[in-house]
Amino acid sequence: PFDRQNCTMKFGSWTYDGHMVDLALMDYQVDRKDFFDNGEWQILNATGARGNRKDGLYSYPFITYSFILKRLPLFYTLFLIFPCLGLTFLTVLVFYLPSDEGEKLSLSTSVLVSLTVFLLVIEEIIPSSSKVIPLIGEYLLFIMIFVTLSIIVTVFVINVHHRSSATYHPMSPWVRNLFLQKLPRLLCMRGHIDRYHYPEPAPESPELKTRSGARRAGQRSGAHGQATAEGKEEEAWATMMEKAIYSVRYISRHIRKEHFIREV
Repeated sequence: PFDRQNCTMKFGSWTYDGHMVDLALMDYQVDRKDFFDNGEWQILNATGARGNRKDGLYSYPFITYSFILKRLPLFYTLFLIFPCLGLTFLTVLVFYLPSDEGEKLSLSTSVLVSLTVFLLVIEEIIPSSSKVIPLIGEYLLFIMIFVTLSIIVTVFVINVHHRSSATYHPMSPWVRNLFLQKLPRLLCMRGHIDRYHYPEPAPESPELKTRSGARRAGQRSGAHGQATAEGKEEEAWATMMEKAIYSVRYISRHIRKEHFIREV
């Protein structure tokens, strides 16, 4: 709405030439004594000029009045620009809401609908023309495009947030490498630390290692002679117990991690 218009009015005779009808300009400035103030436009300058149009041997005088009009933007500023700016800031606040909240999509959709309503209001106020598009119309159009993109990004963020091993959506290796290793270095951030990561247990527990080591030493030294069938059976049971302990630790670690994900 911060525009200026140059309205030109031209007076002259199309039938009689300058020998029969002559026009004289009395004053260069337009007399505005009888002008009433308008709530939408303000006259900045109003001047007149005399000219001649040549058509063969004949000349046709004419007088041109030019009115420089300035639009008063207070109405459009209060009822169009400020609300649109507020809706624009609401679009930014969409990314501040937690991903667990379902209001992210609701807020984005409400902003998009509000901008559409404002665009329809502007279409009714301003005449339809393909030659010149109002700046406020272009602004609303670009904001609607950005709000649409924010809705798409929000849907993607919510989808990724609710993915976990429980939903059978494991993280891809390239995603893990990009977001957990490369991007933190570029953003000067600390790398990702898995609080539920435990060092892998040894294939044998210390107690079983001591027994098996002592047994092997005894076998090598020949103190106990050859291994009996009972010793072999005990070693097999020890191996099975090691595998069972490792499985229990793995299940416990997995359950604790799933519990943490559900709490978050």
